Amino acid sequence: MKNFFQEFKNFAIKGNMVDMAIGIIMGTAFNKVINVLVKKIFTPPLLILTNQVNFSQQKYVLREASGEIEEIAIGYGELIEAVIDFLIIGLTIFVVIKGMNRFKTKAEDPKNAEVETPKNIELLSNIEKLMEEQNELLKKKE
Repeated sequence: MKNFFQEFKNFAIKGNMVDMAIGIIMGTAFNKVINVLVKKIFTPPLLILTNQVNFSQQKYVLREASGEIEEIAIGYGELIEAVIDFLIIGLTIFVVIKGMNRFKTKAEDPKNAEVETPKNIELLSNIEKLMEEQNELLKKKE
């Protein structure tokens, strides 16, 4: 039992749990942003394009309701709406990640003066320059 608590303590202290918690919190917040984008920004123009057809209410009725008998229907409209939401969400995430990667690429370029280069990239760049200088000196001695 003591080993279990020691392992848990190491897990929590090393940052794995904190990284997971941050990821979950950021994912939840990002989910809210995406939901608003889909429902309030992208869906209204789609309703105009589709003559204000609300897909979620589209269904194929197998048996009409009568008396105490419930209606049985295939709700294909909800599937169409879920697929459209999925495509919009996928496109939105793609655009956001693409923008982040563009900024990351600029930040990792040691020659780019616009964005501050992270220390590890800067150090690797300096090592690369030193190795190139050393190789040129060795070539001159030969």
